[in-house]
Amino acid sequence: MERHFYIIATPIGNLDDMTYRAVNVLKDVDTILCEDTRVTQRLLDHYTIATPTQSYHAQSSKHKENTIIQRIASGTTFALVSDAGTPTISDPGVKLIARIRSELPEVTLIPIPGASALVTALCTTGFSGNQFTFYGFLPHKKGRSKIFDTIEVAEHVAVFYESPHRLMKTLAELSKRLGGDRTIGVARELTKIYEEIVINTAENVHQYFLDNPDHVRGEFVILVNTTSS
Repeated sequence: MERHFYIIATPIGNLDDMTYRAVNVLKDVDTILCEDTRVTQRLLDHYTIATPTQSYHAQSSKHKENTIIQRIASGTTFALVSDAGTPTISDPGVKLIARIRSELPEVTLIPIPGASALVTALCTTGFSGNQFTFYGFLPHKKGRSKIFDTIEVAEHVAVFYESPHRLMKTLAELSKRLGGDRTIGVARELTKIYEEIVINTAENVHQYFLDNPDHVRGEFVILVNTTSS
């Protein structure tokens, strides 16, 4: 019997961004693996999906992961979702997918595409070039300065996520390194009520958020244009 494991993208904010196919698959599978079952339950309630959920996240034990692998092997059909966006992209689900590929090669992995914050932000910038580097969330300390060194001289767009707690420190660093010579973008709360996309020089974007501290809230995508623009 052919077995499937589904990797399903969910909205990054606006629940109406869910695809018909994703809704139908979530209704049909046996169990939905979630980062936070409470977050996913709001989405499921919105679409009247009654499928049972189970937590799976970065802190999940090896025992839980082993149990999931055993259930897949015995025929249970799972869907994997993250709290928002596409699973495995800067997301702990990548560990489970790697194990399924290694230990259960007979299981077909099926991606259900949808929202991704990095692509959603990038398409609004007008930054040119066919290449970009995605850094996920930057490290807090070790390796952080080296990444900024790379971004400073990069000839392609850099994209990364940032938390509100470190946003101003990051913008100050970019302003110091890039000043008024390079354009950056900050996309905040994409697809949500307070969505905002600020495109300007690194210096001006930093000043904007200094002048508007009430906007230092939510989830952020930062994009740095190329040296050649």
